[in-house]
This record gives sequence, C-alpha cells and structure tokens, in this order.
Amino acid sequence: MRQHQFLGMNQDGFHRLAYTEWGDPGNRDIIVCAHGLTLNSRYFDWFAKACEDHYRVICPDVIGRGNSEWVEPAHYWFDQYMSDAAALLARIGTKKVNWVGTSMGGLIGIYLASRKSHPIKRLVLNDVGPFIAREGLAFIADYIGRDERFRNHAEVEAHLRLLYPKFGELTEEQWRHLARIGSRLTEDGDLRLAYDPRIRESFRNLHEDFQVWDLWEKIDIPVLILRGSESGILTQETLEEMLRRNPRARAHVFEGIGHAPPLMAGDQINIVLDFLAEGSANR
Repeated sequence: MRQHQFLGMNQDGFHRLAYTEWGDPGNRDIIVCAHGLTLNSRYFDWFAKACEDHYRVICPDVIGRGNSEWVEPAHYWFDQYMSDAAALLARIGTKKVNWVGTSMGGLIGIYLASRKSHPIKRLVLNDVGPFIAREGLAFIADYIGRDERFRNHAEVEAHLRLLYPKFGELTEEQWRHLARIGSRLTEDGDLRLAYDPRIRESFRNLHEDFQVWDLWEKIDIPVLILRGSESGILTQETLEEMLRRNPRARAHVFEGIGHAPPLMAGDQINIVLDFLAEGSANR
C-alpha cells in the first residue's frame, strides 16, 4: 500500500487530494475504487488486498474526506467530484480503468461514464442508481454532519455499529479497522469522523427526488449493479428499472444486507472480480 497526494482545483483555488495505491504500478489493468458519502479510500483495504496481485488499485479520498482537503461546502457536489476524478486519472496516466463505486462513488461513476470519450471500460455500482427518493435523501441528511466527538476508537466503533446495523457480518477485526480509518484526531485530543461535517449542506436544499436517468441511458459499457436486499437507497423497483433501461447492465442482490454491501467478504469481492475479469486486458 502506498499513499499519494496531488492538487485539484476549484473556483476558489487549488486543493489537496489524497489517494491510496495497491499493486504493481506498471500493471495496465487498473481498478479505481470510489467510496461512499462519509467514508474514505481506506474503506476498500480488504477489497484492494484481494485484488492487488492482478490489478493496480487506486482508491481516492474524495474532497472533504479522509486525507483530502476540506473546502467551502459549495464545492461538495458532483461537478467538483468529476473534475477531481479527471485530475486523478490524468495523474495515474491511463487510458482505460475499471470503476468500482459504493453509493456516492457509484454516482460519480455514472456521471463519468455518461460523458463522451470517457475512460471507464467496466462499471460496478454498489447499492446506488440514477434515482434516489426524497425519503432516502432525508435519511442521509439526518445522520451526516452531526460532528460527534469520541474519546477512543471503541466509542467510534460502537457508533458505526449503530449507524450501519445491516452492514453485513463483519469480523471484529473489520469493525475495528473501520473505526480506526473512519476517524481522525482533533486538536482537543478526542476523535471525530474523518469527513467535513459541512458536506451536509449539499443536501439541505434537496426537497425532491434525485434522478439522473438521462445519464444512465447514455452509458454504453458493461455494468454490474450490486444491491443489499434491505437497502433504502437502491430499491428493487429502481434496480428493475435500471435493467430495463440499460441492456448492458446486470445485477446481483445480497440477501440480509442494507446500504451498502461493504465489499469486505470473499463472496462479495469474488462477484466483482469475476465481472471485471471478463474485460481484463490480459484476455
């Protein structure tokens, strides 16, 4: 595992962006793993470890998360995320990548893959689609941005277990890992979650359903859609509509899991790797 930084740009100036890299830097088969709304690149550690013998794996910290810089809240939306993703792809120097996106990271993938001359050859959407009902958005707005403080990682872990009760059967080690990488030390010596709580402001004015069906229908590459059977973000109805509107998409549902399958268990990882292997540059 190697950690890097580079500069992105917004309307106010430059900002620092971070990413984690796994595997052989000369490998032509590349996976970019984009995390969810309040997570960061290290969320993919288990997935990346399972992939690094066969892929170069790039896991960015989206602006305002992990080790990437916090900026003015107006920049926490998809136009900026796409700009930063383009800068990342230019930095790693590749013509084609596989994109694995969890929740928000999957939406970034939809935005990118709908653009002309995009570099994505295969797209994995982890429990997200081009439609999110306003009730789901309200749920998101309710839990993000509270800026809780914790005395130690055990308290962080307890908080995450309550926040993600249907995250799947994670091991004790995996929960401890999520608590460790999902928090940061404050100047006061306590811990806070590792994201800018002001990302919540982007959701305050969203009073209608979020939908980008027009982008979804432009995607002309193979897509694997993953869904937790108890997800409130990607409903079964939306999943079926996605498959109807895009014949290049297929789906897999994980039973007993909510939003979103963590891609830390072998069965979840293998389903993704089997799909990506179909488009491997070595075949």
